[in-house]
Amino acid sequence: MAVRSSTLVAGLTAAAVTTVGFLAYQASANVPPGLGKPHAPSAAARKAPRDEAHPTALPGNSGSGRRVVYSLDDDRVWLVGMAGNVERTFGVTPGRVDPLPGAYTVGSRSGAVPGTDGIPVEHVVRFTSVDGVTIGFSAAVKDAAPAPDATVRTGGIRETRADGDAMWDFATIGQRIVVIR
Repeated sequence: MAVRSSTLVAGLTAAAVTTVGFLAYQASANVPPGLGKPHAPSAAARKAPRDEAHPTALPGNSGSGRRVVYSLDDDRVWLVGMAGNVERTFGVTPGRVDPLPGAYTVGSRSGAVPGTDGIPVEHVVRFTSVDGVTIGFSAAVKDAAPAPDATVRTGGIRETRADGDAMWDFATIGQRIVVIR
């Protein structure tokens, strides 16, 4: 009895779809808990106290230990050392999609890639995604790059190249990122 080629193709396709579905399930079941998800949104969702006399001072209630602190309201980043000392602070230009307040870890990095808006970027430090948009810090390869297209949903938090160099050196895989209001 000869097997028709269309029956064979249908059988192979069904087997492939089943295998891919099983592998996708296994991958989702084995993701480390909390990867790319905020760990403490309720505490960080409140606006962290600010020092009105020193607007670039590290906000209170922004965590402890070595970390990157990113303020959504101030468009500012602090690189904080183990003893709680600010090693560097700088302003940033956020993308159109913001992460939720909370604690994250750096999950991936890239030396140089095209940004989602088409602008070449370097020293990309990614820490989460929101509705399919990857969120991370990056520096345009040319500091005088054109403004990003306002219609594109981007998660790139842009830094100057010098600040991008500092972030790249500081925020390695697994480094804690604390997002505050």
